[in-house]
Amino acid sequence: VARTAIERLSAMCLALPEATCERSGSHATYRIGKKTFAYFLDNHHGDGIIAASYKVLPRGAHAKLAKMEPKRFYLPAYIHARGWVGERLDLARVDWAGLRERIIASYASVAPKKLAARAIL
Repeated sequence: VARTAIERLSAMCLALPEATCERSGSHATYRIGKKTFAYFLDNHHGDGIIAASYKVLPRGAHAKLAKMEPKRFYLPAYIHARGWVGERLDLARVDWAGLRERIIASYASVAPKKLAARAIL
């Protein structure tokens, strides 16, 4: 599950203009320049979850997602306080198209305007 999930998430993230990936153990960080727009998390701090994590706007929307669909979304350790949500990739059904839209929105929130405009929804 983890290998397929990271491959799909990496393809999605690295298709965005000038996006890069840094791997560290079983995790990955996706950046535009020095700014992070997504993470791949595998058993983050022993939680047993395989997930993508990304920033959600407007402020507070991440907590609403986690409350509305707690089996799919959750508040990841440490980074949730900054507006990040985790989306489980270890479920029987993953909404890859919806995840792509949310990843693009996270990218656009930190990317320079010229690059953000090139990110196609």
